[in-house]
Amino acid sequence: MTTTIEVNGRSVKAKPGEMLLAALKRSGVTVPTLCNMEGLFPSGACRMCVVELEGRPGLVPSCSCPVTEGMKVHTHSPRALMARKTIVELLLANHPDDCLYCVRNNTCDLQNLASEFGVRQRRYAGAKNSYTEDASSPSIVRDPAKCILCGKCVRVCEEIQGVSAIDFTGRGSQACIGTAFDEGLNVSSCVNCGQCIVACPTGALREHSHIKEVVNALKNPDKIVVVQHAPSVSVTLGEAFGIKAGTDVSGIMTSALRQLGFDRVFDTSFSADLTIMEEASELVHRVANGGKLPMMTSCSPGWIKYVEEFHPDFMENLSTCKSPQQMLGAIIKSYYAEREGIDPRKIFSVAIMPCTAKKFEAGRPEMIHDGVADVDAVLTTRELARLIRMRGIAMQSLTPDMPDNPFGERSTAGKLFGATGGVMEAAVRTAHFLITGKELEGLKVEAVRGLDGVKEATVKMGDLEVNVAVVSGLQNAANLLKEVKAGRKNLHFIEVMTCPGGCINGGGQPFTTNMDAVRERMQALYAIDRDEPVRTSHGNAWLKKLYDEYLGAPLGKKSHRLLHTHYAKREVLR
Repeated sequence: MTTTIEVNGRSVKAKPGEMLLAALKRSGVTVPTLCNMEGLFPSGACRMCVVELEGRPGLVPSCSCPVTEGMKVHTHSPRALMARKTIVELLLANHPDDCLYCVRNNTCDLQNLASEFGVRQRRYAGAKNSYTEDASSPSIVRDPAKCILCGKCVRVCEEIQGVSAIDFTGRGSQACIGTAFDEGLNVSSCVNCGQCIVACPTGALREHSHIKEVVNALKNPDKIVVVQHAPSVSVTLGEAFGIKAGTDVSGIMTSALRQLGFDRVFDTSFSADLTIMEEASELVHRVANGGKLPMMTSCSPGWIKYVEEFHPDFMENLSTCKSPQQMLGAIIKSYYAEREGIDPRKIFSVAIMPCTAKKFEAGRPEMIHDGVADVDAVLTTRELARLIRMRGIAMQSLTPDMPDNPFGERSTAGKLFGATGGVMEAAVRTAHFLITGKELEGLKVEAVRGLDGVKEATVKMGDLEVNVAVVSGLQNAANLLKEVKAGRKNLHFIEVMTCPGGCINGGGQPFTTNMDAVRERMQALYAIDRDEPVRTSHGNAWLKKLYDEYLGAPLGKKSHRLLHTHYAKREVLR
């Protein structure tokens, strides 16, 4: 059953009861919005999406107007266009004039709308509100002066992540978005995920940049500067340079990193394989010896902080494994440093990550030993794109290159870490092999694939049935934890990714509100897994060599010292 409406003189089919904005978008009509979020109830805060309806005296926000049979809509009438332009002019009246210096220059929705509506001068003048920038967080910088009160950051933090670290405060002209008691983000309940940055249409939120530290290290002749790049980065970086979403640019990215001056380029997918060897072994050990179940993944630092802040009673359920970023950082400054005869203090280790929380993770006390950090600086995918542009490197003209060994070879299981369900699928493949001595048939766990927020599967491993769950988005994780607290006991292993969809939609990825692009990124990882020969972490030849030459066996003494950690319980937030 469909509803027929008329849009700009053209007949359009709509779904009964759906909001007009969704119907317009599906029919190919673009109506601007600054506050609408796909999948969430419309707030109608920005009024940019107003349209003219025949028979109605005033303009109507299309985001919160249900379609009705026979509705006649004019999306770009003179009244609608003038209203939108006036809204932009009013927003700019209280906005800083620093576009040239803003990190969102050329990717700012407000700037784009000002250009679209031909705003070329300031029509409204007056005293501007004065705000203080909050740079207290290791991951996120808040600049309230650039906030347009669209509320998207508040909604993603509360409704999708269930954290509620920020909210509206004040009234009228003094309204703003801030933390409880106007404290810094560093002492709030913020988990550093950066989903607020992705949601923000302006430069009011941005990552805490490490570009300066990396550039200084690259210029320092006394430093050996090594870099690792996360599994998802190669299928997202290209978007920042106009390359089709989901294109794997691993080879040309490696070339670009070498041109930037990095002495060694390593692949974090190698240490994702390493993580699986340790994590799958830990799962098997817990199942066989009555350990704490369900075991929960520890790869996502935002998830770790969420458990610490809100659910400390589940701390023992977390895997003791470090994340792939921190594992590779530790191995670089131990095994690699010894192998190459380098003082670990001379190594400057950089990680290219899809995640702002990785900046927080790298600075955790647990990740620093005798004054030497596992990882010295973290760049998001967006920061890497800025650095490449800064050096004038033309990505499309580069010749693809391979990363360096001993940490350049990976399995496709390690590459799957970039998408929700990928850690689980990789772990199941190796756990099945460790328990049965045989490979999992087909090496594919279809039930944990896709963008659904919660996925479950039962995998038979010999005589043992292992029940697993995959969750992305912290509100979904909270709901599952409630089930476990209420007495659910059938789960053995739970994968949690802080960001909806996993790392391919991380807080440090290229800006997009298009979930189709996220799906393309995911399909690219699945294609890599389908087409390449080494599909299990335990099949990685260089990983076997690392264990034979240095680590011994998974969960061994040296592995525990370098690759595992512990997290302290914190007081539950009230």
